[in-house]
Amino acid sequence: MAGSLACVGIGMTLGAHICPLSKSYIEQADVVFSAVSHGITELWLQEMHSDVRSLQEYYQEGKSRLITYNEMVDAMMTEVRAGKKVVGAFYGHPGVFAQAPHKSIAMAKAEGFAAKMIPGISAEDCLIADLGIDPGRFGCQQFEASQFMFYKRQYDPSCYLILWQIGLAGDRSLAKFSTGAAHRQVLIELLSEVYPLDHQVILYEAAVLPIDNIRIETLSLSELVTAEIHMHTTLVIPPSEKMQPNEKLVARLAEIEQELAQ
Repeated sequence: MAGSLACVGIGMTLGAHICPLSKSYIEQADVVFSAVSHGITELWLQEMHSDVRSLQEYYQEGKSRLITYNEMVDAMMTEVRAGKKVVGAFYGHPGVFAQAPHKSIAMAKAEGFAAKMIPGISAEDCLIADLGIDPGRFGCQQFEASQFMFYKRQYDPSCYLILWQIGLAGDRSLAKFSTGAAHRQVLIELLSEVYPLDHQVILYEAAVLPIDNIRIETLSLSELVTAEIHMHTTLVIPPSEKMQPNEKLVARLAEIEQELAQ
């Protein structure tokens, strides 16, 4: 079938992170749907293509984000079904904390259209670089903040814990743009079951524009309740404990090595 869909990542920092493949898809599309919140980024996309349509208009305070995501999918799929080469341009990586790309690609494939995802530099990539974290050193666990609160998740204080979208922590409505100190206090109480209240944590925000400052703010867990939190703020909790050796397993491996050497 003639229509096609490509959801591409434009990276986090304007103009600096987009890969040649994503740029090529945007330039060769019939229509480009933009899922970016910054007006300057929208203008930058319009320099690459004459028909850029914003998906941000579907967001409204008090409106469920599930409805918004479905509307985004419908907007892109309408053009795909009309036989057009459609591109959805998303901040960071289109597969990370973005439901519309996954759902629209699955729908397009189910209907017989060509559809694919082109990766981009995500907020996680920027975080690792800006904070100098190597996930392979101690390990790293990541959760969306509200999901972390709503479910009994098992996590390890000897590795890094990253909680995304803490500005929305505790929102059950899926219709708010932010929650407040009362919701964060519940999160702090949950974390304090494992971490000391004076444990040093990090608030992180990646740079969206080249002139933006990266936010790396260190504070105690207890101070999180009064901190300035935005929708895109990420909470990074460094390890509070040392890794505990699995002596029984190590001994078993040593036995195997000895047997193989004979």
